[in-house]
Amino acid sequence: MQVEMDLANKSNNPAQTPTNGGSENISASTLSSLLASKDRDYLLPSTAEADQVKISDLEGKVIGIYFSANWYPPCRNFNRVLIGVYEQLKSNGSNFEIVFVSSDEDLDAFNSYRQSMPWLSIPFSDLETKKALNRKYEVESMPCLVILQPEGTKDDATFYDGVELVYRYGLDAFPFTKEKLEELQREEKRKHDSQTVTNLLANPERDYLLDQTMTRKVPVDSLIGKTVGLYLSAQWCSPCVEFTPKLISIYQRIKQSLEEKGSEDFEIIFVTNDRDQSSFKSYFGSMPWLALPFGDPTVRSLAKYFDVQWIPCLIIIGPDGKTVTKQGRNLINLYRENAYPFTDAKVESLEKEMEEAAKSLPRSEYHSGHRHELTLVSEGSGGGPFICCDCDEQGSGWAYQCLECGYEVHPRCIRAVTPQSSIEDR
Repeated sequence: MQVEMDLANKSNNPAQTPTNGGSENISASTLSSLLASKDRDYLLPSTAEADQVKISDLEGKVIGIYFSANWYPPCRNFNRVLIGVYEQLKSNGSNFEIVFVSSDEDLDAFNSYRQSMPWLSIPFSDLETKKALNRKYEVESMPCLVILQPEGTKDDATFYDGVELVYRYGLDAFPFTKEKLEELQREEKRKHDSQTVTNLLANPERDYLLDQTMTRKVPVDSLIGKTVGLYLSAQWCSPCVEFTPKLISIYQRIKQSLEEKGSEDFEIIFVTNDRDQSSFKSYFGSMPWLALPFGDPTVRSLAKYFDVQWIPCLIIIGPDGKTVTKQGRNLINLYRENAYPFTDAKVESLEKEMEEAAKSLPRSEYHSGHRHELTLVSEGSGGGPFICCDCDEQGSGWAYQCLECGYEVHPRCIRAVTPQSSIEDR
């Protein structure tokens, strides 16, 4: 699972069709032109002791062209996931092969990274083939996994988003055909349509959650009719550790407000991504809500079900058991306790309030801690999603932005000063 400060604004529609990069199919006649060079007709094996593999041996296989680099953490994170899927497919006798295209900085880094991989590689020294593959598949970010089909029909497209498909479906995505993916999407839609808080969080072996004592078992069914936040987080993840105290504060304010009103309740469930029991206990010990037990299979199934690729992630489930939003973290950062209950109607109302409040804001300000004048911008006038340079929280819509260097802050974070003071503070 990747760890990122920013979350992609993806659709919550489980039936959304994966993006295809065209309708080209890989065939035996084109393998050599893709993967070989004028003086090489082989690929490097996974270990130095093994024999080189002829490119012609890949004929008839589903092939993943894997663009990755040892120096980039998201690549290393995805690499672990891909290895698990690859080894299971190979043990099942599936006709699947992966070819690694390195963007490592030197031969030692390439060799070190390749040692962890059970698949084939383009030689590090073959710069021309690597450049040609990057150009052909328009690789703009890593990790990138391009899936190529053997001889097939016109409908069997080349999938450029293999990374998302592996994260989302795991080995079930194989053989990555249009028909298979449509089948998975239908099944996914069926599950989302019948979703309840009980079938999300309980399993045949466990119908309870843990409270802060780690000993009292709270029935999952006690959450029925409540707004529930699923908080995927881990102690080893620094953005998670930074966000958790903020979420605790907001959670307590929401609970206090609801208690005063005597209205519907709110609860958060910690879905741990910690690597051991002691880390889980230590991290959960700082939290005032409930948790799934460490090592419970539901932890992995929730990440897959909601296609979670970044942590921290806060998924909001409504009182009816259906998903409200996967962007709970963004909404907490933007609106704090006012984000509750996180519905589209609530967010629309908050956006309108922000628009009204912006009308009374100065068109420009000098902010202590920055040298240049900052201009008030909206999403429609050069603003948009950003990370506030003052508080490091996410923002969107209105911002004070430096048109010279791109520095941006929330309107609420502005500490207005005279131009001279701004320079001196800097």
